[in-house]
Amino acid sequence: MLCLGIDIGTSGVRSAVLEGDTLVATARAAHPVQQSQNIDATLWWTAVAACLHEQAVSLRAAGHEMQDIARIAVDGTSGSMVLTDSALTPVSPALMYNSKGFEAEAAKIAPHAAPNHITCGSNSALARALRLVGTATAPPTYLLHQADFIAACLMGQGGHSDFNNALKTGFDPETERWPDWIDQVIDPAILPKVHAPGVAIGPLSAEAASTFGFAPTAQIHAGTTDSIAAFLACAPIREGVAVTSLGSTLAIKLLSPARIDDPSIGLYSHRLGDFWLVGGASNTGGAVLKSVFSDAELAALSAQIDPNQQTQLDYYPLLQAGERFPINDPDLPPRMTPRPADDTAYLHGLLDSIARIEAQCYAEIAARGGCTPSAVFTAGGGAQNDVWTAIRAAHLGVKMERPLYAEAAAGAARLAQSG
Repeated sequence: MLCLGIDIGTSGVRSAVLEGDTLVATARAAHPVQQSQNIDATLWWTAVAACLHEQAVSLRAAGHEMQDIARIAVDGTSGSMVLTDSALTPVSPALMYNSKGFEAEAAKIAPHAAPNHITCGSNSALARALRLVGTATAPPTYLLHQADFIAACLMGQGGHSDFNNALKTGFDPETERWPDWIDQVIDPAILPKVHAPGVAIGPLSAEAASTFGFAPTAQIHAGTTDSIAAFLACAPIREGVAVTSLGSTLAIKLLSPARIDDPSIGLYSHRLGDFWLVGGASNTGGAVLKSVFSDAELAALSAQIDPNQQTQLDYYPLLQAGERFPINDPDLPPRMTPRPADDTAYLHGLLDSIARIEAQCYAEIAARGGCTPSAVFTAGGGAQNDVWTAIRAAHLGVKMERPLYAEAAAGAARLAQSG
């Protein structure tokens, strides 16, 4: 049985097809250029469609056809969302996971939510949803997270989400309910029906099957967030296993038997079967490095760094003001100076500082009763940098493991397999 995973990341769309443990074929497509203040969710679908057409080519080269795919699951950036009408036409611009400045909306939530609830704060997903409602150009039918929107486009029907994407909007995966007060702040009719990740939620639409060559019997399965898909791609499901995603941003997940939440520092738990994935996402990461150095420069300069030599540079690398975890401060300023004249020394300082932030993330979990990682797997482009891996290992004091699969899309495919 072939299973397809679709990963909508910050830098583009990737897909992967698994047959059992075998990675059969992959594909990728870039996101179309978006206006930062007026995100068009239909362009997410444009990128996914381009990726699926590429997937058909690579799958055929591997001796299969798209019609051989039985199950499909989608992951997307956590907290990115849009409002649509019943035909899935957006009635609002989309808002991305890192958008902020929703103080007025947060003030409407605060009287109802418990202090430090995940929906509190001016950059919470629920506050983002309220902003969308306030700017909608027509009455909305569906509030859809990014993965929900793509799954809806594949099914031809909206109204579905999963435990992981819905968490930050207020859904409690432990009680499997929206909070009792949710109708005081938003119309519950537009909220999705929420499913456990991986369960089958409906068939592919006839239009999608015809467009991409899928069998009409292919099923869409409830998806997840991009960082959880990265976890599933990387690691075995075992207590104490951790995954750090080093893509455009830095995200960490630790598999724990206990749920640990502290929204005051951006720490929260996703449900994954009988375990909890405890972690959060920082705004530091590869996008900051690529704003300073080209890919070729990063490779060449990294090769000149001695990871056993300590740097005295203390940075907090960010593209712009604002951090989510391990410090939850929408106004936290970047700190990337002083810059030494030597580029190798500067890159060393940046890599070391991001590794220090990663270590602080895991330390914050341990300080709240969580376990320390028994092994750390790495996803994303940063996993390919052996020097950075050695620097990170020194900060974390734990064995660094190679991922089972390199792409988060393979994690989404594994999720489809599980259903």
